[in-house]
Amino acid sequence: VGVGLASALGLDPLIGLITGSITLTGGHGTAGAWGPDFESKFGLTGATGLGMASATFGLVFGGLIGGPVARRLINKLGRKPVVKTAKSDDNDAADDIFEQAQRTRLITADSAVETLAMFAGCLAFAEIVDNYDKAFFDLPKFVWCLFAGVVIRNVLTAAFKVNMFDRAIDVFGNASLSLFLSMALLNLKLWELTGLAGPVTIILAVQTVVMILYATFVTYVFMGRDYDSAVLAAGHCGFGLGATPTAVANMQSITQTFGPSHKAFLIVPMVGAFFVDLLNAAILSGFISVIKG
Repeated sequence: VGVGLASALGLDPLIGLITGSITLTGGHGTAGAWGPDFESKFGLTGATGLGMASATFGLVFGGLIGGPVARRLINKLGRKPVVKTAKSDDNDAADDIFEQAQRTRLITADSAVETLAMFAGCLAFAEIVDNYDKAFFDLPKFVWCLFAGVVIRNVLTAAFKVNMFDRAIDVFGNASLSLFLSMALLNLKLWELTGLAGPVTIILAVQTVVMILYATFVTYVFMGRDYDSAVLAAGHCGFGLGATPTAVANMQSITQTFGPSHKAFLIVPMVGAFFVDLLNAAILSGFISVIKG
């Protein structure tokens, strides 16, 4: 959609990738990874700034459309809001940390050090592999960080029965993202994008409409046309335009009213936080080779 609209509007097709899956599926991290490559390798001035602006648009609108899309689908199912019952506040039980965000565990010094150690392991692995990857796939470094995170988490939980502290990971991840965005936004040169404001707005508006239609008529239908699929549709709007935290927030807003959806909270974080980035990197490499080949 992005490449087609960019070409139709007389823009470089690479701008369509930036206002497409690089930012709307990949988010700010992917925009920051691919933007400098587009500027240095293809001479696309302002690619990083355009990516950050598009990713921010995606975060906002991914959060805005998810709830209404799911609510419309749930209304068609005739499902009524659940009646909440009093629950004990067990700070040691965090199995439903995503679905019950109010249930918390305190972050201790030990959990903080463990979390930072895992982050360091992911970064070290990515740094080592990236030196060899340039001759083969030339994937952005963050993809290898994601891969290392999946391996480390599964090995620790499955082989060593480690109780992973999701709250600490979430807090440190959000803090890191905030610092990254602060540094990235300070370096933006938005005046380089003034000539693209109109066409880019059109592309992003069409992308939003396409996401609504896709979540309604593809995600919801293929996932089963039930309550779980409606929650999944809300989550897909979140990471299809924004990022996984937006998807989780969308689903939380639905499940807090209409009840839990374990299937949705299993699928969306796993797909939106890892698998989609690997697939997106492969798709982007293919598009770039076709456009510039």
